[in-house]
Amino acid sequence: MNEQRQSQYQVPRNPISLMGRVYKHVLPEVRKELDGWRSLANRIPDPELRKQALASIETKQFHCEGGGVYAAVPLPDRLILTKLIVAYQTISDYLDNLCDRSTSMDPEDFRLLHQSMLDATDPEAEPVNYYALRLEQNDGGYLRSLVTTCQACIRQLPGYASAMPYIRDLAGLYTDLQVYKHIKPELREQALLEWWELHRERTPHLQWNEFAAATGSTLGVFMLFLAASDRHLSDAAAASIHASYFPHVCCLHIMLDYLIDQEEDRLGGDLNFCNYYDSPDIMLDRIALIVGSARKDVLSIPVPPFHRMIIEGLLAIYLSDPKVSEQQDVRSVSKRLMKGSPLTRLFFFVNSRWIRKHLYE
Repeated sequence: MNEQRQSQYQVPRNPISLMGRVYKHVLPEVRKELDGWRSLANRIPDPELRKQALASIETKQFHCEGGGVYAAVPLPDRLILTKLIVAYQTISDYLDNLCDRSTSMDPEDFRLLHQSMLDATDPEAEPVNYYALRLEQNDGGYLRSLVTTCQACIRQLPGYASAMPYIRDLAGLYTDLQVYKHIKPELREQALLEWWELHRERTPHLQWNEFAAATGSTLGVFMLFLAASDRHLSDAAAASIHASYFPHVCCLHIMLDYLIDQEEDRLGGDLNFCNYYDSPDIMLDRIALIVGSARKDVLSIPVPPFHRMIIEGLLAIYLSDPKVSEQQDVRSVSKRLMKGSPLTRLFFFVNSRWIRKHLYE
């Protein structure tokens, strides 16, 4: 099967085309979806659940906008994928807020909450009371609505049967990570190390913190959602996409996220995977190695230029963040990562700054 036959989804192949679709379609359509969820979140009866749901949309909107790049395709797939990606990412962001600022430290509570992410990827799953193990209960159907929206969208993806096992694998790893990283601080590192021991043969070249970071990304799931819009998606093609995104593209995504959040996490007492390197130089070398591996990995799946733009876009978006200039070590690492950047990364860097200045202020 040639590349053209494998790839029925029509993704942009150059930066100008991609950003044109982002400005014209992705940003307005993602924001329209988020407006709907914000309206529903405003009606959540429980004050703590309402607070965290609204805060997750307010402070993490850019997660949905970034994920929306995987919906930069023609109609009708674009609207299905946008709705699906926004709903799935909103579950992730909402639960991250609930667990980060949790009134509970019960790992079983965290696991039950994140069962919603597994149910969201299974069109046959019956939603349950995801709050059964915590004090706050009444969200007015908010989380259930997010789950059933994902399920309804998935039923419209003709290639989903081939993608589902690989999506479920990534969702399961994500759930495990969220459980272990949010338990009592004195227990987190040991729990994560023991979990890594169970999986280290999958990524023997990665350190434990890098493996954990790779499991925290939703990009592999979004790419598989996009691939599932192709009715000709084969099991082998889905497996290849999974292997091309996990671990390196996913790891790069989350390591960059942690890189710029170091000071914020220190103040909040939150775990940060960048803190486990002996020096900024070692951290830089490891991230640079992961960048190189990610670039090689995406050569094996259809439309490599699109996936290379994802990698360069990740570097541009995170390294252009205002948080970088506020942290001396991060600023130094950022400058060295940006040194000798290809034109594509510089193009996305400029666009990222423009979007922040004109669309967020």
